[in-house]
Amino acid sequence: MQSEQLMQYIAFIHTNTDSSPSGVEWQTFIAEATECGLFRGGSEIGGRTTVGTQSVPDTTDNVGGFMRFDSDDRAAVVALLQRHPVVRHGGTIELCEMPKSE
Repeated sequence: MQSEQLMQYIAFIHTNTDSSPSGVEWQTFIAEATECGLFRGGSEIGGRTTVGTQSVPDTTDNVGGFMRFDSDDRAAVVALLQRHPVVRHGGTIELCEMPKSE
């Protein structure tokens, strides 16, 4: 029997909300994300340091955090993220597939 490998996703949480989510909204969403079994962690993004010689835009001007998810159903992750406090406050979350490792 061949086991299916779950897809891994990273969600970049943009800072373009119309208003700020409350701490309670964040706690409620994190609890829901954890309970459904898809959530694999995340964090706010703090100060940055660049390494190298080329100039790049400051990611932290637009992205305030990230979350990781594992799922065999992308639609389930999208449905969960539609209830995210940032989305509910008019902001954007960018969901990206992560390459599968062998």
